Amino acid sequence: MYRSSNIVARIFNRQIRTPAPGTSVHHARRFYENLVPSYTVYEVECPDHWFRKFTDDGQYLVSFSRNHQELIVYRPRWLSFSCKDEDCDKHDLPPRAKRFDSFFTQLYCVPLASCNELICKDFFLYLESKQFGLFATSTAQGHHEAPAVGGAVHGVPSIEKITFHLLRLEDGEILDKKVFCNDYVNLAHNMGVFLYDDLLAIVSLRYQTIHVLQIRDSGNLVYVRAIGEFCREDDELFLSSNAQGMAFFDKNKQHQFPGNHVDNHMPQGQTNPENSFLSGIKQRLLSFIFQGLWNEERDETLRIQGLRKKFYFHFQDYVDLIIWKVQFLDRHHLLIKFGSVDGGVARNADHHPAFVAVYNMDTTEIVSFYQNSADELYLLFDQFCDHFHATSRNLMYMNFISSHSNNIHAREQLRSIKDKASNPSQFVKKMLASLPFSCQSQSPSPYFDQSLFRFDDKLISATDRHRQSTDHPIKFILRRYPYSLKFKIKPGPEAGCMDGRAKKISSFLFHPILPLALSVQQTLFLQPSVVNIHFRR
Repeated sequence: MYRSSNIVARIFNRQIRTPAPGTSVHHARRFYENLVPSYTVYEVECPDHWFRKFTDDGQYLVSFSRNHQELIVYRPRWLSFSCKDEDCDKHDLPPRAKRFDSFFTQLYCVPLASCNELICKDFFLYLESKQFGLFATSTAQGHHEAPAVGGAVHGVPSIEKITFHLLRLEDGEILDKKVFCNDYVNLAHNMGVFLYDDLLAIVSLRYQTIHVLQIRDSGNLVYVRAIGEFCREDDELFLSSNAQGMAFFDKNKQHQFPGNHVDNHMPQGQTNPENSFLSGIKQRLLSFIFQGLWNEERDETLRIQGLRKKFYFHFQDYVDLIIWKVQFLDRHHLLIKFGSVDGGVARNADHHPAFVAVYNMDTTEIVSFYQNSADELYLLFDQFCDHFHATSRNLMYMNFISSHSNNIHAREQLRSIKDKASNPSQFVKKMLASLPFSCQSQSPSPYFDQSLFRFDDKLISATDRHRQSTDHPIKFILRRYPYSLKFKIKPGPEAGCMDGRAKKISSFLFHPILPLALSVQQTLFLQPSVVNIHFRR
């Protein structure tokens, strides 16, 4: 049945009709078809800052200074101005209304980085329930050939100091810090850190350790556990006591056979690294693979042949795997991505072979293990994609981010890409390359809801990434009747860029609730950014 898209008719219809059970939020979100950012203020007078994003509750706009030393936080506010005539819409905005401070109020400016550290401009996580923000600063990245000492992985670079800062965004007070020295954490786009409720997972690529911390209400970062070399809390105690017993046994043998003693300059009680065990997480992985192959065959001869071909032949390949990335699936399970050392530090690891495992933190067991081209894993990803987007249980609006599991239009788009793919296995590998998902990497703005609007996802999408800029406006078209153009987003100057040779990239910051967005266009030559504000007038 035809329903009017007029906003007054919709409000009246809301008063006299009750939506079907479980669809009230979907019906309410359709009002965004009428409330769109249809007006643009080009080249706004604003501070030369690096604008990061709106917080997921829309309370704050986070930005950093150009020298990567200071954090500047703004509060969004709606534009207000006076007009003498009855119909103000016919008049252009007054000059003051075209300034940045007409839309945003600066709350504070806090110095985060020390003299030799810089703020990581691509890293920011927000804990909405407590309005805490997590930021990162680091020194310059060291050389790839940093010596692998103290159990470090050879080939992974070293950063002298990485500091995580927990701030209360309401007033900018620094509540706690966590420092990692001579380590390497991939901070780009939150890849090496994942936040789920109050649990924080930080992946040390250099030392192959998953550090799990808890953010308390008081603002303290409390260490919960470390998963890597050891899995259980008493593993280290057991191995150290065993090493001391072995050292005592070796000492008695030396007294009995003094002529056979060879000094290897190792301190008493310390095991030789060349003869040490594999890490706890690696032993769990190898055990799971072995048991899976063992249970495949009932016949003893076929079982031994299968193990020789599928396990022992690839044993060193499994041993050489390192942890690339981690995400929480819930409070008890981690999704861990394994791969080669080269892929772990590469900018684009899509072409490197990789594996995905589900790890139970309570039982310290590997629950499942797949190669990133496995059809079985893709089937799970295809049918239950939203389960991989682990979000806080309290954030209801995060459940409306479009995916091919919850949106028929996104599913048709995925099916079209799959039909056009010339190599099915490469398509599966490309789709699964995004697992595990980066934390808070998608905007909850309703204007990215594919059940409401249609747009070119090559130019703009909910994913938090810089994109190649275009001089043509990006169109947002209604999904439902009358399928009309509702608004446009055009980055850069209104007349277009004069220098067509300069490579330009754009980023889009959509407010999660209001019809308000920022488009930021910048060149690669450190010129001032061009900031446009798109809002409903």
